[in-house]
Amino acid sequence: MKRIICFILLCLCYIFVSSVEVNADVNEYELRLEYYHKYAALTGIDWYYIAAIDQYERNTKNYRHYCPKQNEIISICFDERLWSGINNPVYDDKNTDRINIFGGIGFDGDEDGYADRLNPDDRLYTMVKIITAYGITEDSIEQALLEYYRTEKGVQIIKQIALLFKHFNRIDLDKRVHPIPKGYNASVVNNYGDKRSFGGPRLHEGVDIFAPTGTPVVATAYGYVEVKGWNRLGGYRLGIRDIYNTYEFYAHLNSYAKGIEEGSIVRPGQVIGYVGSTGYGNEGTRGKFPPHLHFGLYKFDGKKEWSFDPYPYLKKWEKVRI
Repeated sequence: MKRIICFILLCLCYIFVSSVEVNADVNEYELRLEYYHKYAALTGIDWYYIAAIDQYERNTKNYRHYCPKQNEIISICFDERLWSGINNPVYDDKNTDRINIFGGIGFDGDEDGYADRLNPDDRLYTMVKIITAYGITEDSIEQALLEYYRTEKGVQIIKQIALLFKHFNRIDLDKRVHPIPKGYNASVVNNYGDKRSFGGPRLHEGVDIFAPTGTPVVATAYGYVEVKGWNRLGGYRLGIRDIYNTYEFYAHLNSYAKGIEEGSIVRPGQVIGYVGSTGYGNEGTRGKFPPHLHFGLYKFDGKKEWSFDPYPYLKKWEKVRI
């Protein structure tokens, strides 16, 4: 009897802890949205652009030495010297007058008398001041972001994230699924990093999922179709970017799903194409290898894009086939 009671208590504790974690995530999203809508109302910049900039900063902060690495409600971060002014004798200054004298960019967003580089209001207010100096039209925002980030690819990604937030009218776009839906046979081969020779010596930047020709392929995440078309190595392929700067690469497709074009917005589980054996030659080349989906993952860190092993993620998503 005691064992039964203990088991019930343990289950109740697990349910309670799980519900607290879920509520914490929900509250975090709600708090972020409050900030985005607050500064959208103050500046006239659409909330989803502000949200996209913050998300891009969250995606890249681990690759910038001056950004806090812990999870934060607002992740926009600035270099201490840029914030305070290059010649400012006070490192990481909070004094607004001195910051202004030395040409720093930091502003006091919550009107507490300090321009605190780690204060969420001060961070957001400073970023929107940088943007509104150019205007609040889409072209003006793009120009401001190009001047600030100095990377066309980064700005392109911010615009794509903004479109995703706008389209779905939410920022909690975390769902992930396996690229082969439930009910279809598929075999994942852990061959990331294997040597390849076609087209010259190279490493295999993905894993192969073997399945019969015509098997549906679905989007693994909410995303923006960045690339569609023929690639000599990958055949008919799709490149889809999610809100985390991750580029999902689907190759050797037999054909595309109706309506999938560059610029399309997709959701997890949406059919985007069908397994094939295209590639390794001129457009239309088929059958040089057994039918399979080549699935690759790439991350843009603010400066460069690099591949990483999809296999651990596919094993996890195996439980989420829909």
